[in-house]
Amino acid sequence: MIEPYVTFNEKNNVGYIEFFHPSHNAMPSNVLKQLEQTFVNAENSDVKVLVLKSGGDRTFCAGASFNELIKIEDEATGKAFFSGFANVINAMRKSSKIIIGRVQGKAVGGGVGLAAATDYCLATQYASIKLSELSIGIGPFVIEPAVTRKIGVSNMSEMTLNAETFYSAEWARSKEFFVDVFKTTEDLDVAVKNLAEKLASYNPEALKEMKRVIWQNTTHWDDLLSKRAEISGKLVLSKFTKETLQRFKQS
Repeated sequence: MIEPYVTFNEKNNVGYIEFFHPSHNAMPSNVLKQLEQTFVNAENSDVKVLVLKSGGDRTFCAGASFNELIKIEDEATGKAFFSGFANVINAMRKSSKIIIGRVQGKAVGGGVGLAAATDYCLATQYASIKLSELSIGIGPFVIEPAVTRKIGVSNMSEMTLNAETFYSAEWARSKEFFVDVFKTTEDLDVAVKNLAEKLASYNPEALKEMKRVIWQNTTHWDDLLSKRAEISGKLVLSKFTKETLQRFKQS
C-alpha cells in the first residue's frame, strides 16, 4: 500500500502540489498539516502559479479522515480536528499565487472545500461533489464560506440539505464551481498544464494584485473558520453523531 504523502514539484514556473492518502484521499490531521505547510512554503519559491491535485485516478478527496473522526472524545480535540481543513483553506486564501484546482474524481465534504478554495478549478466528468456532513450530525460549517463564495447560498444550501446526494460535475460547472469539465483525465491534465504555464508567463505583480482582488473581504476568515471548527468540534460529541458514527463503524 502506498503511504500518504504531500509533494511539491516545480516545472516551467508552475508549482504542483499533490496530496494522497490510500483511503480515497480522506485526509487525517497530519496530512492536512503537511498540505497547509506546503502552501506556506510555496510563498518562498520562484513559481508564479500553483496547481492543487491529488494522487490516484478515482477520488479527488473523500474529506476528513473518518478513522480519526470517530476517536474524538473532547471539544478541544474536536476543534483541532476540524481546524485542519480551515487552516489549509486559509493558507490557500493568503497565498499570493493563483491556484488552479485539478479535480479528477469525486469530492466529498472537506474535499469540496479544497476545490472551492482554488482560484480556477477544472475537472473531469467523474468529479461529482457531495456535502455529506449533516447526514452524520455535523454540518459543513468550516468549508461553507468557501463553498458559498463559489456557488452562492442557495446552491450551498441545496447541497447541504440533500446531504446524501452526489451532484454531477456538469451540475457543478453550471453553478460555476468548475470552470470546465473534461471527458478524460488526460484531457484535464493538458488543459491544466496549458492554463498554468500561460498564467505563469504573465506579469507576476499583476497576478498578485489579481489574487488580492479575488479574495477581497475575506480577511476575517481566520477567526470565522476557527469559530466554525469549534461548532463542529462540539457537534461531533453529540449523542446523535456518536451513534451514527458507531453504525458506520460497524458496517
